[in-house]
Amino acid sequence: MKQKKLSVFMMSAAAALVLAACGGGEESSDSGSGEGGDSEGLQTNIVTIATGGASGPYNIIGTTLADTYSKTYDINSRTQTTGASVENVNLIKEDKIEMAFTMSDVVSQAVEGTEGFEEPTDKISQIAALYPNYVQIVTTADSGIETFEDLRGKRIAVGDQNSGVEVNARTLLEGHGITYDDIEVDYLGYAEAADGLRAGQIDAAFLTSGLPNASLLELSQSLDIRMVSIDPADVEKIAEDKSYFVALEIPADTYGNEEAIPTAAIMNALIVKSDMSDDDVYKLTKTFFENLDTLENSHQAASDISLEAAQEGLVAPLHPGAERYYSEQ
Repeated sequence: MKQKKLSVFMMSAAAALVLAACGGGEESSDSGSGEGGDSEGLQTNIVTIATGGASGPYNIIGTTLADTYSKTYDINSRTQTTGASVENVNLIKEDKIEMAFTMSDVVSQAVEGTEGFEEPTDKISQIAALYPNYVQIVTTADSGIETFEDLRGKRIAVGDQNSGVEVNARTLLEGHGITYDDIEVDYLGYAEAADGLRAGQIDAAFLTSGLPNASLLELSQSLDIRMVSIDPADVEKIAEDKSYFVALEIPADTYGNEEAIPTAAIMNALIVKSDMSDDDVYKLTKTFFENLDTLENSHQAASDISLEAAQEGLVAPLHPGAERYYSEQ
């Protein structure tokens, strides 16, 4: 009797192993996907998202997004801090990352092969237009700088060299008839620029990002600062040639400012490698939009991202996987 029971047990165990082998792929995906996992998974095992400086909205939102992808698909998704837009575009072109946050002006230049890009590229596809990046020009209250023209002859931080911040800072300066020969240029990221203003080593800085910029917010709490406005008429004139610029306002009380500050803005773009599979990009796009609340909780700039506006102002070809997701909505 005991031997018979053992035989039945062995047969049952063998049957279970056969069933597990037949359905192993699906079971593995379910069990390893973590909370809220997707049983279908992704073809790729790695999704590296290039962002920007550690304290900027790109990196804060990107880190939350990478964590979401890791939990949903049981993959190795992480962020890579960089000098932002130009470096991110080049990393995509060199097949070193899968996804990136960038400014639309830099993506436009890369796709067209203009400015700092020697030839057009077809390696970049877009998932979505995101939120506006506001050009935030900050100085100290006692600097004597009150208008954009007052920047002439001053020591100015224009962002990391070849970053999206530096690209649009140079464009806006030139749009006002000011070249790098007319100012003292410092290539500083957000945190370094804030430190430079605090230490009196620079007179003003460009910090182009979503609102609020963490480094600028911290600076405003410890230093009497002034935001330099950009006349909407000047923005519209520059936009005749650089269509990615729009005139917007930094709302009152963003940095303790009593009134709204007119300035220029550029839409951000979420881009991917063009050769990523349609199915993977479809799923990455779907998960991105289904977790907007989580992204907004990480940084309020994400509150300006919407499914309705995601295809407005695209500057690179829409990836077929993202297009498939939009067509279903």
